[in-house]
Amino acid sequence: MPRTDNPLIVQSNRTLLLDVHAPLSEECRNALIPFAELVSSPEHLHTYQITPLSLWNAAGAGFSGEDAVAVLEKYSRYDIPQSVIMWIKESAGRFGKLRLVPAPSEKNFQTGEDEEFLYLVSESPYVYKEIEANPAAKKMLVPCEYIAPENALKNVTQNEMRYCFKLLLTDRGTIKQNLLKLGWPVKDDVPLVDGEPLEFSLRKTTLSGKKFEIRRYQSEAAQSIVGDRGPGTGFGTIVLPCGAGKTIVGITIMDMLRTNTLIVTTNISAVHQWISELLDKTTLTKEQISEYTGESKTICPVTVATYQILTWRPEKTGPYPHFSLFRKKGWGLVIYDEVHMLPAPVFRVAAELQAVRRVGLTATLVREDGCEGHVFSLVGPKRYDVPWKELERDKWIASAECVEVRLDLDSSKEIEYAVAGSRIKHRIASENPVKTEVVRELVTKYSEDKILVIGQYIDQLQKLSQELNAPIITGKTPNAERDRIYSEFRNGTIRVLVVSKVANFAIDLPDASIAIQVSGTFGSRQEEAQRLGRILRPKERTSRFFTLITRNTVEEDFGSNRQKFLAEQGYSYRILRYINPQSLEELDEQSLEYGGCM
Repeated sequence: MPRTDNPLIVQSNRTLLLDVHAPLSEECRNALIPFAELVSSPEHLHTYQITPLSLWNAAGAGFSGEDAVAVLEKYSRYDIPQSVIMWIKESAGRFGKLRLVPAPSEKNFQTGEDEEFLYLVSESPYVYKEIEANPAAKKMLVPCEYIAPENALKNVTQNEMRYCFKLLLTDRGTIKQNLLKLGWPVKDDVPLVDGEPLEFSLRKTTLSGKKFEIRRYQSEAAQSIVGDRGPGTGFGTIVLPCGAGKTIVGITIMDMLRTNTLIVTTNISAVHQWISELLDKTTLTKEQISEYTGESKTICPVTVATYQILTWRPEKTGPYPHFSLFRKKGWGLVIYDEVHMLPAPVFRVAAELQAVRRVGLTATLVREDGCEGHVFSLVGPKRYDVPWKELERDKWIASAECVEVRLDLDSSKEIEYAVAGSRIKHRIASENPVKTEVVRELVTKYSEDKILVIGQYIDQLQKLSQELNAPIITGKTPNAERDRIYSEFRNGTIRVLVVSKVANFAIDLPDASIAIQVSGTFGSRQEEAQRLGRILRPKERTSRFFTLITRNTVEEDFGSNRQKFLAEQGYSYRILRYINPQSLEELDEQSLEYGGCM
């Protein structure tokens, strides 16, 4: 019999329909987070998809296929198709069918040096034969006839000793990537190196005089990475919303391990923020922390670098001279800040760093290039995630309202838009002159708020900067000036700040309560999450995230795609039609549309 109060409909194509009006919809949405991905979110039914990668991420964090089926059975309105139950159990069960375990080193007779090896083992002769027959795997894997008990971990079974391959330690990450593509995620049970020790502790009171305590969810997130320090622990990805203190999670992991640490982040402003936080909240000294950027290339027990400097090379097809940083200083921990931004060239080096404890920090695992599998293989599976609205409920991040302001295209641009190609159409719609009028009205209306005006196109932002008499930060702004402007915004000297996409990531502007998005990357949910995060630091007032969209243009389509992430997090969303300044008076009304962003 149908359970009509239940919110979930499980379909045979492995999609899940969530009725957002059902009594248990919020509870069900939170229960789906570990193993299902949001696909679309119109007003009444949200669609989720269960994928092999989503199940393997869940399995890596100890959430089994049986656990996933139990969630579906609890919330499903109708009987679950038997084929879906079998597929979930079989797909999730693939995680762990292949394991990496230590192997003894052997002497290379040509060089006379010891080479380090690993065993790839399986209990299944069928899996073994499939891998053995794969051309890509053959290049790195040598079949072993038998593992002697004294040469393997104690938890290697007799069957695994029969079905094993040997591979070079340096191929550890690459083989995990290749096997993931074949549909066989590898469980890595090779112990990790400890790195050089580093003595320090967390402060109870920060240098600024504030009491410093680790929040419960931050402690849980750190523990999910460190575990018992045994095989299978020490690596993975933490997903927390912007404003929830991912930096504190990283610092907590550092305190638990107390080893030389390399931190890689998105830009030099983020480098300086990491260093500032470390000095403020730990007993580490200035002499123990350094930056490795285009401005300074010093290596200390704690070194903070940018992805940009690591992926720089003098010639387009030449080597990356700064990759050597990964092999210096006896790192025992690597922190990949904003791991969803990890550039493709770093994946190759990350493959060499498989013996080092590593953590990825991010607000979203969405990658517009579809490389989530790389993060899974080389950094580690998602170990911890918490719903944004749960943290909002507990006052750890600000409550926020999303408002899409739809306005007409300026009449002078209509013919130009009509004859333009698709990419030019997007730019014309994004730079619609009417948006300047709306931004000016919003800045005037919210005169007590600190406001960020965020956009994609520099010419548009420069005009807005002049119109608002507000400073602007772009990729060309010198780092010293950038830090000065951010500091003045924090201390209240500046109330309105115009920023390009350089401010999308790892920038701490705690008092910003309004963001006005005038243009953005084509449909990027990742970008939407980061921009919303600029205004989610805890504060008394409700934050507002305005997105200006030109009606009846390609911008509407891109805008709806980018709102999917906000819908997944459960934010209220309203659409407002702008005709004249009086239209903004509707913002004072409280008739919000709940249930996600359209």
